[in-house]
Amino acid sequence: MPQLKLSLRDLTEAENIAIGLYSPLEGFMTEDDYTKVVEEMYLSNGLPWTIPVVLGVSQAKAENLAVGQDVALTDSEGTVYAVLHLADKYEYDQEQEAQLVYKTTETEHPGVVKVYERGEVLLGGKISLLRRIEHKLFNEYRLDPKDVRELIKEKGWNRVVGFQTRNPIHRAHEYIQKCALEICDGLLLTPLVGETKGTDVPVEYRIESYEVVMNRIYPQNRTGLAVFPAAMRYAGPREAVFHALCRKNYGCTHFIVGRDHAGVGDYYGTYEAQEMFDNFTPEEIGIEPLRFDHAFYCKECESMATAKTCPHGQEDHIFLSGTKVRGLLRDGQRPPKQMTRPEVADVLIKGMAK
Repeated sequence: MPQLKLSLRDLTEAENIAIGLYSPLEGFMTEDDYTKVVEEMYLSNGLPWTIPVVLGVSQAKAENLAVGQDVALTDSEGTVYAVLHLADKYEYDQEQEAQLVYKTTETEHPGVVKVYERGEVLLGGKISLLRRIEHKLFNEYRLDPKDVRELIKEKGWNRVVGFQTRNPIHRAHEYIQKCALEICDGLLLTPLVGETKGTDVPVEYRIESYEVVMNRIYPQNRTGLAVFPAAMRYAGPREAVFHALCRKNYGCTHFIVGRDHAGVGDYYGTYEAQEMFDNFTPEEIGIEPLRFDHAFYCKECESMATAKTCPHGQEDHIFLSGTKVRGLLRDGQRPPKQMTRPEVADVLIKGMAK
């Protein structure tokens, strides 16, 4: 059968489809699904979905493939990982996708760049997985949705809250996670380990920071960790819904949506990701978003708080952006202990210091 050499990112997408992480998708999107998702945030079957999951190739490669063929999907060395049952091939408007999904056509946006780098023809069809991708890191945390659901069942959790992050854990994260755990039986930490921007904290140190907190700060019987293998899109509001749907597939009943979820730069409003969920009924989404304001340490309250719970002025608040924290870490400095636990800061300095 004809072969297509794919990047690790695209092979991972195929695997995520096949293991049910992207359920209800069973393959790369056909034109009907792609158009409906980009324009309306629904699949053609009426189910909500907000992010295109597609396979792009050049015009030249597409011309050598015929609808109805089975196509072997390989890595750069020719090892076959999956078969695409080619049901559709179609051209698409990259600028329209960028504008509707990312709310910009600027190439400064990392998600938009990926759209423009993609081939000009998309291939749609179901996936049959033949081989799993081998990884050197985090194999103990690489759990398929069925594995996580079994873990939840074993722990006896009924209300499970999921948390997504591409960043190391800070006190603000810890605060909202513990607040959510007060109303749920279990907390599932699902840090993203797929492709991110080069300026983000290296993934191995992000995971180590979570291990430190889980082992020392959180109750062992009420927390679990399963890495999320998808790439970051930086699609803000749309990606927040996508992240929630994936956590539903893991078995979560609730999902934390915080400040500027999956955002980058100033392309999205501070709480626009939370507002995006208002476009869908609770029955459609099937997982309850927990909406948190941004958290800070208040010197007067002598505790973590948000604008919902703290009456004091900004002069009493200690709040650092991720950019500021990363800058301190690169300089080998610990952020204030009110924002980052010292033991966590030491882990991150190892990975970030100049």
